[in-house]
Formats: sequence, structure tokens, C-alpha cells
Amino acid sequence: MSSELLEQQLEARDPDVRLMIQVRDDVQGAFEVLVERYQHRLVGILGHLVGRKEEAEDLTQEVFLRIYRARKGYRPRAKFSTWLFTIANNLALNHLRGKGRNPSTTPGGDGSSSQERALAREGTPSAQMRQVELSEVVRDALDILGEDQKMAVLLNKFEDMSYSEIADVMGRSEAAIKSLLARARNHLREQLEPYLKTGQRGA
Repeated sequence: MSSELLEQQLEARDPDVRLMIQVRDDVQGAFEVLVERYQHRLVGILGHLVGRKEEAEDLTQEVFLRIYRARKGYRPRAKFSTWLFTIANNLALNHLRGKGRNPSTTPGGDGSSSQERALAREGTPSAQMRQVELSEVVRDALDILGEDQKMAVLLNKFEDMSYSEIADVMGRSEAAIKSLLARARNHLREQLEPYLKTGQRGA
């Protein structure tokens, strides 16, 4: 398939590719729409990866800055989200290497998602407590994974990406991603099973 035909197909299928082409062509307001569409999703995933919300927000700004700087050379080769999360993954890994691979957390900077907070506000007080605690248990379980496993799980569960899309983001083969996710799910199951059986942390 020619690159021109691929671009046409991607533009027809992916509204975010069309939006990025508008950014490339300096259509007024297009970049702001793009930021609004992906900002919270990026902060959520990067928050899980780097451990601090403030750092996740800084990295998210850097992702958008790189996209804006690269806009004139943009030629779609895959879904827009694949390109965006490839940039985010590379930035996060470089950031963690620079820190010596030690994600840290601070109060209010745990990378918890707006969906988790919204769920925690619903229902009875005991249901709220259980939801907040379950969110913490899931985050703790994710933290035992290596960066590659964690990124693969986050893209698969939060972004609903296929194995092939995750492989593109992470520069791996599809078979490697399947293996990575299988190991990650086993680790997560081992960590979460005691809590799901008893409802108690560390049981």
C-alpha cells in the first residue's frame, strides 16, 4: 500500500488523524481540541507510570509540546493515539531512567483517575470506602510491575488498545506484547486475589 493511500485510509477512519491534520494546517482551535481530548487520559496513564501527579502533568505538557513542534512534518502512519502514546511512553521511560527508576508518591499526587474519584463519591459511605480502598489496592498492584508491563496493561485496559497497537507504541512484536500482558495479568491476579476474596488489604 502506498503511503498516500495509507494516509487517506487513516484520515477516513480516525477522527483524531483528521484533527491532527488540521493542527498541521494551522486550523484555529484544532490544537486546543486535541489537548482537551487527550490531556486527562495522558495524565492518568503517566501518573500510574511515574507515581506523581505533578510529574505526570509536566510530562503531558511535554508530549503536547513535541506534537505541536512536529506538526508540520506530520504524516499519518497509524492511528493518532498510537503516535501520541509512543511519544508519551518514550518520555516516561526516559524520565524514570533519569530518576533511577524510583516512582514516588505524595498525598494528592497518586495519579488517581477522575473516574475513580467519581465512583468513590457514589453510594453509601461503606461503598465509598471500599471503592477508594480497591483503587489503592489496584494502584499498589500495578506498582509491582515493571514499566513495560505496566504500560502494556494501562494501554490495554484504559485505552482499549489491541496487541498490535500496543506493539507499535512500545516498539515490540505482537507476540512479545501478548507474553508481557500474560505475565502482568498473572502478577496482578496474585496481588489482588487475597483482597477480592476477603475485602481486606494484606489479608
